[in-house]
Amino acid sequence: MSHNSNQSSIKTNAKGWKALKRSTVDIVEASNVPVTPQTQAPAYRLAFDDADFLCREELRAVRLQLELMKPEMLLSEHGILSTIVLFGGARIPEPGKDAWAAKNDIQRKNLEYNSKYYEEAREFARIVSEYSATSDYKEYIVVTGGGPGVMEAGNRGAHDVNAPSIGLNIVLPHEQAPNEYVTPELCFNFHYFAIRKMHFLMRAKAIAVFPGGFGTMDEMFETLTLIQTKRMEPVPFLLFGKKFWTSVINFEELANQGTISPDDTDLFHFVDTASEGWDIIKQHYSI
Repeated sequence: MSHNSNQSSIKTNAKGWKALKRSTVDIVEASNVPVTPQTQAPAYRLAFDDADFLCREELRAVRLQLELMKPEMLLSEHGILSTIVLFGGARIPEPGKDAWAAKNDIQRKNLEYNSKYYEEAREFARIVSEYSATSDYKEYIVVTGGGPGVMEAGNRGAHDVNAPSIGLNIVLPHEQAPNEYVTPELCFNFHYFAIRKMHFLMRAKAIAVFPGGFGTMDEMFETLTLIQTKRMEPVPFLLFGKKFWTSVINFEELANQGTISPDDTDLFHFVDTASEGWDIIKQHYSI
């Protein structure tokens, strides 16, 4: 092949022409074959179009990789460079709404009291998203777990100012449906908690943790551990609701017992309002 013809080939390929057939074409063509015992057998299915095969125990490593790659590729295609993470309980109701998770009067009273954090999460997300607009929504995008409660409040706050927001849902027996405020093209679903938590942190410029239960605490302590052990860059780490957090976790006693260093309590800030939280982020990044 001459030099000129080689250059022509390169230009043609750069315009999108591909010599090898796309796999999506094969999926269609593979379904347009005569119905025979051979073509109907599971073994005949294309491997990448065979859900039963992909869900086999031996394919776990492949599924982990796919869950890492799909959101990463789509977020990159949307140009999203950084996020502000909102963790918080699915059971925290909107003020004035029924505390559906309450099992007794004490729980109902406490959930109704903590419903104020729904509004603080919504306001915090509004403030963050208004600033995100200055970067054409490339920086400081709100990301939540995509479900109800505090997660809904976060996505709703972004929606209030016509900003995009991310939802990282996970398949659970309950509470798993995405809330209506997540930007549809940024709404993801996970099987693996570990990969989901990686995506929360890969672009995080700040972590905001609102009252919640085991799931919220799992996310909170894993993130604090990564920062404490220097496996993650220190970022503003906000615990919304000092009264809540100091009543359910005795951080000072952990330090007194020597199981954490005294200065580990400096890894986070207690805040009670959206404006307090945003002020800490602004100061940290000089914005």
